[in-house]
Amino acid sequence: MKWPVRIFNFYLDASIHVALAVFALVQITGGVLKFETSAHLSYFLFFGTIACYNFIKYGVGSKKYILVSNRYHKNIQIASFVALIPALYHACFFTYETWLGVIVIIVFTGLYALPIMPHGKNLRSRGLLKIFLVGLVWSLTTVALPAIQANKIMNWDVLIELIQRFLLVLVLMIPFEIRDLKYDKLDLDTLPQRVGIMNTKKIGYIVTLVLYIMTFLKDELAWSEILGKAILGVMLCLALIYVKKDRSKYFASFWVEAIPIFWWAVIFSLQYYF
Repeated sequence: MKWPVRIFNFYLDASIHVALAVFALVQITGGVLKFETSAHLSYFLFFGTIACYNFIKYGVGSKKYILVSNRYHKNIQIASFVALIPALYHACFFTYETWLGVIVIIVFTGLYALPIMPHGKNLRSRGLLKIFLVGLVWSLTTVALPAIQANKIMNWDVLIELIQRFLLVLVLMIPFEIRDLKYDKLDLDTLPQRVGIMNTKKIGYIVTLVLYIMTFLKDELAWSEILGKAILGVMLCLALIYVKKDRSKYFASFWVEAIPIFWWAVIFSLQYYF
């Protein structure tokens, strides 16, 4: 394997890509809700996502996470611990209210990842419940936390954005659910296992439409947001159209997870012109 491919795979496997997606969503929140996002919160979430996601992927349920023998996973582990340092530094600048929000999110993340159920199972082993819990964590992280840190009152527009972000994450998870069909146990009870791939896609299209329509419920609405969320809807529909069980791992792990990053670029560009 050539070194560019190795670097790219490490970028994906070490959760740097998903951390950048979280960073992008935080910036979008400030842009559409018209407040300045906290740099300390943005960088905390970027570095914290690397550490948290890697712990969930490689640490939970592994008795040898501290003493890793695999060199590749050892490098990911080192990157995770290094990322904790700037994350903790930026956390020192949080308000009391933001810290409370972080604690709530940590609790929900623990419910998702830790084996709190009988027979050592966790909530992510419950397919449908997993989707809703991930959507809740992502929406609270990328909408509620930035609003709280900016002393933005949780008004109607913030609530609408919070619900839209929840719906966005639900749709983004569908390609991963379809991709993992060949690996998931039959009793996992994921949405594609319940209703099939085509019906799951149809649900995704409906949720995407609801997400876009909700844009017009806001009290303050700019053309940049209307067009930006229309383009987001197109990207989500394309992801649903092209996802298959046998797609390359890069389709979901890179292209689907890159949708928030592309959306950030779209919003930034449109706000420049409008």
